Amino acid sequence: MSTQPALQRFVDDELLRAPMLADQLVEETLLAIKRESAGGSLHERQLTADVLRALNDHRQLVVREFVRALREQTRRELAQAAPHRPTLPSGPGGLSLVDEAQVEVDVEISRAIEAVRSVAEHELREVMSFTSALVGDMDVARDYNPLRPEVMGQVLWQAAQALPLAKAFQLAFMRHAGQPLAQLMRKAYAGACARLEAQGVEPATYRTVIIFGSQSGRRQQDSFFDPRANRIDSPVTLPPPAMRATATAAVEATTTAMPLRHPGSASTQQQAPRAPGQAGEGRSAAPERARVELVGRLFDTLLGDRRLDADLQQLLARLQPTALRLASRDPGLPDNPTHPLWLFVDRLALQGELHASPPDAERAQMLRFAHGLLDALTSESPRDADPFRWARERLFAFERSRFEMRRGAVDAELHSLQALEDQVVAGGPPPTSPGALDIGQLDTVPADLLDDLSLAGPGKDHPADGARWLTGLRSGDWVHMFMQGAWVNAQLLWYGHHREYWLFADGASASTWAIRRGALERMLEAQLLTALAPRSLIREATERVLRRDGDRGG
Repeated sequence: MSTQPALQRFVDDELLRAPMLADQLVEETLLAIKRESAGGSLHERQLTADVLRALNDHRQLVVREFVRALREQTRRELAQAAPHRPTLPSGPGGLSLVDEAQVEVDVEISRAIEAVRSVAEHELREVMSFTSALVGDMDVARDYNPLRPEVMGQVLWQAAQALPLAKAFQLAFMRHAGQPLAQLMRKAYAGACARLEAQGVEPATYRTVIIFGSQSGRRQQDSFFDPRANRIDSPVTLPPPAMRATATAAVEATTTAMPLRHPGSASTQQQAPRAPGQAGEGRSAAPERARVELVGRLFDTLLGDRRLDADLQQLLARLQPTALRLASRDPGLPDNPTHPLWLFVDRLALQGELHASPPDAERAQMLRFAHGLLDALTSESPRDADPFRWARERLFAFERSRFEMRRGAVDAELHSLQALEDQVVAGGPPPTSPGALDIGQLDTVPADLLDDLSLAGPGKDHPADGARWLTGLRSGDWVHMFMQGAWVNAQLLWYGHHREYWLFADGASASTWAIRRGALERMLEAQLLTALAPRSLIREATERVLRRDGDRGG
């Protein structure tokens, strides 16, 4: 995406205020440390006293690093092709070795992000609508705000590292600076909106704005290796009988057949008037037409979901006519979220989250495969659910093939990881043979250790029994985790014989992470790790249809 000049001017204007923002942040953090340190333990008071002293001595250094990091992060945000998706820091792909120390950094970054997001919730929605207007997106399809909470959390950590102290002291600074940053960003967002409004910018209008990257609304796991597994076990709430009767009567009274709708299409096909002798036949066909109408409305709503990328919307649009034909034959289709058609749709939509944004080569391969499945489905005009069961199983086979390729690419290095795990569990020194991984590297940033590899949170659905869930993970399962300052979808490639080391691969890049079990348990405790599975699109579409019908009825 080319940067819009209006958005660039907005960012440049806000960056002029960055030094003042950084200086205020240091001042407010100093006050917060003084307020909060009085009631702590002796160790905590000693730690915060050292942070206080270092922050006073190196105040200008922290301010300069905050401003520098903010400029670099906003430049990177403006250069991204998909600004609504958080990305990992730039750099080559490869293996990162992660232990509890790295996770503690992610915990503090996550806390800072959530503090800004919760304190400035209203202001963030306003900034989102104004920045969408600056780029001409009047439907607010994305979050174009380069000063999003995810960005500010990263900037705060980079500023913390300017303090010439050990990591524990830098993390203490992060803990005290989170709330002051949130309050200052709330004022900064409000001021930015006021300035844009004074310049005559008309904010984009929206029906529902989703703060991308939020931890809320994540899903529980749908087993990768078992295509029959499905955790959607509660029924969809359909319109009440009175509303269904009204819809049926309306269909009976009309002579216009339901069109096969595509996004943006308003065309209809006229049906010849029925002869008097066909009245009985028309009444028996009325429920069928009502089902088709309901499925058509559900698809129209589904295709309007702004969380679906355009290439996935195109796939689902191709499926719509076939779904409408199936609805005329299958009475159970509209109100069954576990119908093979809907399970196939959910798994198909999930592919957008498991691959990088266009024009990624693996994503292009996935799209070719999916279009081939749709070619087969649309050519035979399915009369029952079996073809959709077959299509979903083929999607699982495609995912398995991708998993096996990624697993094969790191197969040689797994021996080194296993040797390292054996040594650590036995309490001995780490292996020193060529190619072995050094335990001292476990808290480093991504390292070039594997020569043959190239380059929005958990919420209410977080596993109640994290230890049991972690033990139940198997190779091939997908998780949603906060890794190195960003939420990512990652696949478990391998775990050691002792389950001390786990190897995950990023779904959107070639990056891999070898993570100690203790780090995973800490991530679970901080709600930075949960399962990833398809969301039920039909359930969400049904709820939106009911809300619209309720609004009209009211």
